[in-house]
Amino acid sequence: MNGISKQEKSWIFYDWANSAYSLIITTAIFPIYFKAAAKNAGVTAANSTAYWGYANSIATLLVSILAPILGTIADYRHFKKRFFTFFFFLGIIFTTLLAIIPGKQWIVLLICYMCAVIGFAGANIFYDAFLVDVTSEERMNRISARGFAMGYIGSTIPFILSIALIILAQKGVLPLSVTIASQAAFAITALWWGLFTIPMLKNVEQRHYIAQEPNPIINSFRRLFGTFRNIKQQQPLFLFLLAYFFYIDGLDTIITMSTAYGTDLGISSTNLLIILFVTQVVACPFALLYGRLAERFNTKIMLYVGIIVYIIICIYAYFLKTTLDFWILAMLVATSQGGIQALSRAYFARLVPKEAANEFFGFYNICGKFAAIIGPALVGVTAQMTGNTNSGVFSLVVLFILGGLLLVRVPERAAAAHEEHI
Repeated sequence: MNGISKQEKSWIFYDWANSAYSLIITTAIFPIYFKAAAKNAGVTAANSTAYWGYANSIATLLVSILAPILGTIADYRHFKKRFFTFFFFLGIIFTTLLAIIPGKQWIVLLICYMCAVIGFAGANIFYDAFLVDVTSEERMNRISARGFAMGYIGSTIPFILSIALIILAQKGVLPLSVTIASQAAFAITALWWGLFTIPMLKNVEQRHYIAQEPNPIINSFRRLFGTFRNIKQQQPLFLFLLAYFFYIDGLDTIITMSTAYGTDLGISSTNLLIILFVTQVVACPFALLYGRLAERFNTKIMLYVGIIVYIIICIYAYFLKTTLDFWILAMLVATSQGGIQALSRAYFARLVPKEAANEFFGFYNICGKFAAIIGPALVGVTAQMTGNTNSGVFSLVVLFILGGLLLVRVPERAAAAHEEHI
């Protein structure tokens, strides 16, 4: 990481740290562990799936409600670091508890998972907002992209170790049950997350802030309501948020439903895990490439490129039939998923007033959370109407087209225009 400051490195390493949680707890291992624990406790598959959905929805809703409120308060000096630290420790503590609580106490497990989700998502709000503090505007694309790239690589190391433990336990090579091996994976996740967050806690400080004043909570609500009243003055920023809402919904839907889609094609769980792993590895250099190309050309141009790639993905999915097709689809996703997310974060960071970054990143994260509603519903309805999963994925092309058209309407000099109103 030559040419990168200590603060930039420390910020980037938080992506390396917390991505293990995303892969092991959110996506790959804990959902399977929870389903097995609930089944052993006599809960039907349908009910355990429903409880899993409720838990994720409630945790997401709580974070979405709190995000702009806490973000507005965190714009005061010293508050951003305190809020980040609180949510980080909340996530670490409850991820650790997942490794300790017996599987038969599945309700307690689910509650701890919800608290871990709140900690993870809450910390990410302030982590994203710290981008304006650790680097300059002209370096935001590169630093944000490096964060995503490091995250992809960082998540694979504990994931490989965890999967190896579980497979060796299944085959009797290790004197461990699969349950104990899974719990060890959760402990590894918490340890990895905590260890590599230390540089962030030590070296990253809030440089842009609002001076403290009497009654900070009351004044924070006033500023929040003032933001809503002055939406017309923030039009470029909120127009971008609307574009982001649509295209990130399509992107997240493809990622979150990829396992189910692959299963429908008859791809084995082992092959799906291999494809997931390779996708993470391939996504790393492409995230870096997007950051470099955005500096050479233009951030919006590279966002358009990412949206076009996803439109191609949706069209290709319609004709997808074989495992090879699924591999091709996964590699196409890998070329752009990190890049479009990294550049969206950097582009938004340049649009927001730096002293109010937490408040606006609260709205940014709300868009990311609530965007996970339309896409899955669109896929489900279309798939049911046509009786074809491929048609369901193809329907997501509408979201990318809407996002692209709205992005076109964001002024090229939106950041400069926005600053004139501040």
